[in-house]
Amino acid sequence: MKRVLFPLLGAVAVFAAGVTPSIANDRYADRPPVMVSPDLSAPWVLQLGHAPGIVRQNRQAVQQQPRQRTAQPAQPDRVQTAAVQAPAKRMVMRRQINPVYLPQEVAYDGAQKPGTIVIDTTQNFLYLVEKNGKARRYGVGTGKPGFEWSGTHKITNKRVWPDWRPPAEMIKREAAKGRYLPTYLAGGMENPLGARALYLGTTEYRIHGTNQPWTIGGAVSSGCIRMRNEDVVDLYERVNVGTTVEVI
Repeated sequence: MKRVLFPLLGAVAVFAAGVTPSIANDRYADRPPVMVSPDLSAPWVLQLGHAPGIVRQNRQAVQQQPRQRTAQPAQPDRVQTAAVQAPAKRMVMRRQINPVYLPQEVAYDGAQKPGTIVIDTTQNFLYLVEKNGKARRYGVGTGKPGFEWSGTHKITNKRVWPDWRPPAEMIKREAAKGRYLPTYLAGGMENPLGARALYLGTTEYRIHGTNQPWTIGGAVSSGCIRMRNEDVVDLYERVNVGTTVEVI
C-alpha cells in the first residue's frame, strides 16, 4: 500500500508545481485599462472644449518606459494645477497669458463716471473707471461667436467661490455635442466660475473667475465675462452691489 501511495503523492506534487505559477500569475495579472468618463474627471472643462478620457497604464508598460538619467528643466507652459491633483493628478498644458491682459493703470477718456465698469468685448478688456482720466484695466474672456451681447446692468449680487448650476439650454446644447455637464457643481477649484462672481442684473451673465487663465483675451465663454482668479478677487474688493456695468 505504501509503494502505491508514494508515487501518487509524487504525481500530485508535480501537477501542483506546474499549475500554481499560472494561477498566481493570473491572480496578479493587470486588468484591462479603465476608461474614465470626461464628466467625472473634469466636468467644468467641457464648457471650453473636448475633455479626453483617462486611460490607466498597466504596470508592465510603466516598467518598460526608459528612466531619465538627468533632470530635465521645467517647461514654463506646463503646470500641474490643484484642480486636477485630486481626481487624476494629470499634467495640464497652459499657455502663458499675453502681458497686455495683466492689470494696469491706463488713460481713459470715456464719458462714464468713476466707479463704472466698462467691458469692451471687441478688445477683451474690462475697465474700472477712476478719477482724473484714469482707469484700472483688466484682460477678460468674452462670449464666443454666437454668444456676444451688449447692454447696461447693475451688479445685483456678489459671491465668494460661487456654486454653478448650468442653464438647461447649455446642458442640452453641450449634450448634443456629446459633452455632458453636471446639473450642479459646488464652489471650488474645479468650478468654472472661479474664486468670485459678480451677478449682472436679472440675467444669467456674470463677471467671474476661472481656473483656465490662459483663455483670457479670447472669445471663449457662453456670454459671461471671465477673469483670472486673482484679478476678479481684486475687482470684487473694489466694487459694490449697485455698481453700473456697461458691456459694449
